[in-house]
Amino acid sequence: MKRSSFPTSRNLWAGASLLLALATQACTEEKAKPGPVTPPPPVAETNAEARDYAAYTDLIWNDEFDAGTLDESKWVREQGGNGWGNNELQTYTNTNENSYLLDGSLVIEAKKTGSGPRDYTSARLITKGKRDFQFGRIDVRAKLPKGQGIWPAIWMLGSNIDQVQWPTCGEIDIMELRGSQPNQVLSTMHYMNSQGRHEYKSNQWQQLATGTYADDYHVFSVVRSKDQIRTYIDEREVYNFSSGAASPNPFNNPFFLILNVAVGGNFDGDPNSATVFPQKMYVDYVRFYQYKDSK
Repeated sequence: MKRSSFPTSRNLWAGASLLLALATQACTEEKAKPGPVTPPPPVAETNAEARDYAAYTDLIWNDEFDAGTLDESKWVREQGGNGWGNNELQTYTNTNENSYLLDGSLVIEAKKTGSGPRDYTSARLITKGKRDFQFGRIDVRAKLPKGQGIWPAIWMLGSNIDQVQWPTCGEIDIMELRGSQPNQVLSTMHYMNSQGRHEYKSNQWQQLATGTYADDYHVFSVVRSKDQIRTYIDEREVYNFSSGAASPNPFNNPFFLILNVAVGGNFDGDPNSATVFPQKMYVDYVRFYQYKDSK
């Protein structure tokens, strides 16, 4: 604001008096207090409420693996070896030798490349940095490999793993199979408990009445809602996990998806002379559904 000017000297005293009065008023007048701050409305968590398996009908994201090559806008071929924390033997590669598309399916192929104890290669595909998943249902239709020391898995890790590390980020094992017992699969949740220690909970082994999971395709699913995780095989619920024991609870956060076949390690031991290579996991599709919220 510009200052006012006084054109004649006889107005100086009057002007000074006026300024003094205004200043006195300003010092004694109580300033208006701001009103209460209204917080912004909470952001709705889409699909946070649990619904029946069949209610999730809105296809949000998918890969049918019917293109000529792997869609690298959706998947990263993670690379490396060094046991992956489980004394595994394989090295994951980014080559078409270990992951490729064939007849409308993704193939993850574990191969023996030599006579040494760690001469195995395989593939581990992740959506990290490409697509995160929160509440909703994921279906993976897959046919699994078998044999002592073969360890296929369909699973998820918290997308904040680089910031908080494992197991604080949480881990959702939708399906794991011990190749030595190819007619059984398992679901497991890993997390940090309130004592600051790694803890996990699993369902009972899901055993086929006849045959093995290498004989045909099955649909392995997870339904995530707030504080609850349910896993399914061929639309049949096999595990219902309440995430209240985790501290902090990571299971309401975004997670990324992982498809891999490990060789050797703590879960099923190492291959033996009866293990046949190569071993392949076939994935027909991956689909993420949500329900349409009527609210």
